[in-house]
Amino acid sequence: MSEVDRDQILPSLLNADHERSRDEPEIAANIATQLEHMGLSTWSISVLRRLRDAIGRQEPKTVLEVGGSIGHRSAWLYDLFKQHPIQRYDIVEQGAKFGVILHRLLTRYDASSWSNIIVNDFAALCAEEKAWKLTTASGVGADERRLAEQYDAIIVDAPLARLSNDLQSAMELLSNNGVLYTTEPETPVGEYDELDEDGKAKVDGFNAWIELIQSIQETHHVAFVPLFGGTIVAFFKR
Repeated sequence: MSEVDRDQILPSLLNADHERSRDEPEIAANIATQLEHMGLSTWSISVLRRLRDAIGRQEPKTVLEVGGSIGHRSAWLYDLFKQHPIQRYDIVEQGAKFGVILHRLLTRYDASSWSNIIVNDFAALCAEEKAWKLTTASGVGADERRLAEQYDAIIVDAPLARLSNDLQSAMELLSNNGVLYTTEPETPVGEYDELDEDGKAKVDGFNAWIELIQSIQETHHVAFVPLFGGTIVAFFKR
């Protein structure tokens, strides 16, 4: 693709696909109800629908989702991949209990042959993978690595405090024509006490996000798509 073409990739991908159903998949809808009962947040239906449209239009062969939670977004993607099969779909989730729920979702979609649930902290996992990459340069032990070397599509859902770091780690796993998807974080409001570590972490995380957006545009095209309930942000290598 020429540079001009690459400029237009994200705007083309992120348009709504009116040929796809606007209804939430049945399994995803059931999980959304569970989320409400558990007091957990998720991406809005509008954001998930547009993410599904973009990945469906992109037609990736390998997909990585960071921050699977209990599988609401994953159910949207499993539903898509059931109609349009891919080679590999990995979901990274830090919580062991959530990992068990994700395994049940994987089984429900009969996806064990092409999908994996990895219970681990993403930063620790990436550090582990870098070490494996050095030790498996000769090919020895390559089968023991838990992540693919590259992914065509990566979705990152992380707390604001570590969002920037997770995005930078994920970008190292993108294929040359891969696309990274996330959502724009909310701006922290109000003041926080000096002893409020959570408040400080959010402010520091938001500042890191701003710095990332400013610096990454030298190497990546970046697109923001405002939707009801959130804004999709996508990254694509220049």
